[in-house]
Amino acid sequence: METGAIVSSSAKLAKLIVGISDLSKKRCVVELGPGTGTLTKEILQRISPETSFFSLEINGQFVKATQRNCPNATIYHASALEIKRYLIQHNQNTCDSIISALPWGIFGQNLQEKLLESIYESLDDGGEFLTIAYIFGLISPPGIRFRELLNKRFRKVRRSKIIWGNVFPAFVYHCVK
Repeated sequence: METGAIVSSSAKLAKLIVGISDLSKKRCVVELGPGTGTLTKEILQRISPETSFFSLEINGQFVKATQRNCPNATIYHASALEIKRYLIQHNQNTCDSIISALPWGIFGQNLQEKLLESIYESLDDGGEFLTIAYIFGLISPPGIRFRELLNKRFRKVRRSKIIWGNVFPAFVYHCVK
């Protein structure tokens, strides 16, 4: 229930989510739920050396795995609800991009709302929130509720193509504040 996945995201999915936004031009990028670091590796390859970047991961084993797989990344053992705290620690008030692999489909409404509020409040105006969602989320009640919450909160919400080769086919929501 904590991880929301049985295997890491595929390389294709990782390339898709980081390819949607031009990360090389971002001032500050935050990753939520890096798992074992599949997305983290892609982010590190695309951000500029001047970009402030860190990840928040609630699972201690995943923190260690991501640190092993991405030794140049800054990974905190912390909840995604603490984005603001770590932004301040990095001398930032907001960020211009948040990339997430959080398991939205297993979260209850209250947690989905709290997390989205934290994300929204941490983004610049015009900032981007990109998150992975699984295809079964298109028809499951938590997935439908999540999509509705995104549409209520963000100015623009787009859905990417589906990556069928991922274990559990997935897509990306691209949201703009």
